[in-house]
Amino acid sequence: MEALEHFLPQVWFFILGLFLFLYILLDGFDLGVGILSLTSSSERRRSILMTSLGNVWDANETWLVLMGGALFGAFPLAYATILNALYLPAVVMVVGLILRAVSFEFRENADQKLVWNTTFGVGSFLAALGQGFAVGTVFEGIKVDELGHFSGGIWDWLTWHSVLVALTLIQGYVLVGSAYLIMKTTGPLQATHYRTATIAAWTTFLGAVFITATTPLISESARARLFDPNLSWIFAVIPVLGVVLIGLLLRSLRRREEAMPLVWTFFLFSLSFIGLGFIIFPEIIPPSVTIYQAAADPSSLVFMLTFVGFLIPILLFYNIYNYLVFRGKIVLEEG
Repeated sequence: MEALEHFLPQVWFFILGLFLFLYILLDGFDLGVGILSLTSSSERRRSILMTSLGNVWDANETWLVLMGGALFGAFPLAYATILNALYLPAVVMVVGLILRAVSFEFRENADQKLVWNTTFGVGSFLAALGQGFAVGTVFEGIKVDELGHFSGGIWDWLTWHSVLVALTLIQGYVLVGSAYLIMKTTGPLQATHYRTATIAAWTTFLGAVFITATTPLISESARARLFDPNLSWIFAVIPVLGVVLIGLLLRSLRRREEAMPLVWTFFLFSLSFIGLGFIIFPEIIPPSVTIYQAAADPSSLVFMLTFVGFLIPILLFYNIYNYLVFRGKIVLEEG
C-alpha cells in the first residue's frame, strides 16, 4: 500500500503535465493567431486568420477543462491553494477566454466586425497574459502555512519576474501562431508571418535565456534543483538543445519551409516543458508542498485513473482526426 501511495501521485503528476502540455501546445497557436489578428492590415486578411481556426480552436480548450478537473480530483489541496494564490490571473484568463468565444461567434453574423475583431484579439492577449502570470508565480513559489493553505497576499503573483515570464509566453504563442499560419496561408500573408515568426523566435529565445539565468536567483528550490549533482547533466543538456533547436527554426524560416517551422517550434515547447517539469518535481505547490502531501486518497486516484485511461485515447483520436480533416491551405482571396 505504501508503494501505491508513492506511485499514484507520480502517475497523476505526469498526467496533469500531459494535459497542460497539450493545452499549451494546441491552444497556444490559436491564442497566437488571435493576438496576431490585432495587427492584420485588412478585414479580408483577418477573415483568413479566423477561418484557419474555425474548426479547431474550441477542441483545443478541452485540455484546459480536463486539466482543471483532474487537478481538483487528484490533488484537491493544490487545486484550492493554487487557485487562491492565482485568483486574479485566473480571472483575467477566464475573461479572455469568454471574450474569445463570444466574439468568434458574434463576428460571423455582424455587419460591423471591427468591435468583435478587436475583442477576439484582446481576449486572446488577456488569456495568454493570465497564463503567463500563473507560470511565473509557480517559478517563484507560493507562500503557504503549515497546512498547505495559501498565506500570501492578493498581489503576490505580480513581480518583475512574473511579468517577464508572461511576456515571454505571449511571444511563444505568437511564434507558434505564426508557424501555424505559415502552413495555412499563401502569398503576401504567408510572407508576413515568416517575418512575425522570425521576430517572435528571437524575442522568445532572449526571454527564455533571461528567465533561465534569473530563476536560480529568486527561487531557492529551483537553485537547489538546478545544481543537484544528479540532475546537473540534464540542465546542462537542455540549454544546448534549445540553442540547436532555435538555430534549426531560424534556418527553416530563412529557407521558407512551410511545415518545419511548426515542427521545430513544437520541439522547443516540449524541451521547455521538460525543463520546467524537472525543476518542479516532486512539488505541486512550490516550494513547500509535494505531490505526496497534496494527493487524494489512493482509491480516488485509482478510480479516476480508470476513467482517464479511456478518455485520453478518445480525445487524442478526436483531435488528430479533426486536424486531418481540416488540413490544407485557406484559399480565400486576399484584398
